[in-house]
Amino acid sequence: MAHQTNKVMTAKEAIGRFVHDGDHLVIGNYTVGTCAELVFEVIRQQKKHLTLYSQSGVFDVEVLVGGGCVDQLVTTYVYRAGGKDGGSAVERALKAGTLQMEDYTNFQYNARLVAGMHGFTFMQVLEGAMVTDLFKKRTFMGEDKYRVMTCPYSGKEVLTVPAANPDVCIVHVQRADRFGNAQYWGALGSVAAAALASRKVVVSCEEIVEHDIIQSSPHLTLIPAYRVDAVVEVPWGAHPTEVLGYYNLDRVAYALFFMSDMTGDGLKAWMDEWVYECRDRQAYLDHYALKHGMQMLDAIRAKAYYSAPANYGSAFTSCWDDENRERSMGITREEMEKILEERGLLYG
Repeated sequence: MAHQTNKVMTAKEAIGRFVHDGDHLVIGNYTVGTCAELVFEVIRQQKKHLTLYSQSGVFDVEVLVGGGCVDQLVTTYVYRAGGKDGGSAVERALKAGTLQMEDYTNFQYNARLVAGMHGFTFMQVLEGAMVTDLFKKRTFMGEDKYRVMTCPYSGKEVLTVPAANPDVCIVHVQRADRFGNAQYWGALGSVAAAALASRKVVVSCEEIVEHDIIQSSPHLTLIPAYRVDAVVEVPWGAHPTEVLGYYNLDRVAYALFFMSDMTGDGLKAWMDEWVYECRDRQAYLDHYALKHGMQMLDAIRAKAYYSAPANYGSAFTSCWDDENRERSMGITREEMEKILEERGLLYG
């Protein structure tokens, strides 16, 4: 069964197998702990003509657009490293006509994913947007960006957005087991909805743990194994962004990136150094150590701050005891079926 299959593989294997040219790709992380190594691998493999979904188009979106991977962008926010004049990768691509973008509010963006997660075809959103440029300005989605319909209950005109069901979600979490049960904690954003709305899910994590650790804290499992296609263990896999419980935002590395991103040549030089010339995350960390020293990484490692344990224990986990007898009546399944049959209560 899918939830009992070992899905551990490298980032190179996972992206090569599950992300294809022309896919609708969603970045599951929102603002914090972005799946940097998975994003870098998409760029290294030169995936093309993607429609990219991102709730926070900052570092991750900039490098994907700068790498020439994205034709269409669905987002709620775009970072402009040097303002409208200085630009950024997204700004430059929009001006050059190589990128089209549809802009939503955070609520509307999440509504699309939540609809997709639940199998709906659309979701109602707040109709106040109809007087804004969000509603009026449309690019590649055209009439399908929003639809206005009559509520069957009130007769009122309501605003709706279409469900989103991306081909692939890439997402970084704190830990997972080898089967794909992915545990995440901290600022949730659209992590769960982005993953569960998607047809394929590639998870990277700071560490792979044994299944009994996952079982001991079920409330942290946002993405269950049966929905996950690949698990990639990547310590520091979100750097330079932060991962709660592991490391903080690397403000120096982050600032150096955005200074480079202010010009096309600057971004190209940064990506040559940190993406193309580093074959994987270990090579990236080795290069970081040579350039900045490991003390900079050590300085942002998280200090331990554990939550109080919760008791998930019970007297027993099955109504059948170790001798396969029903606990309250003391009879076996066969004996129970015989009684039911004698009383005409056994069906099927």
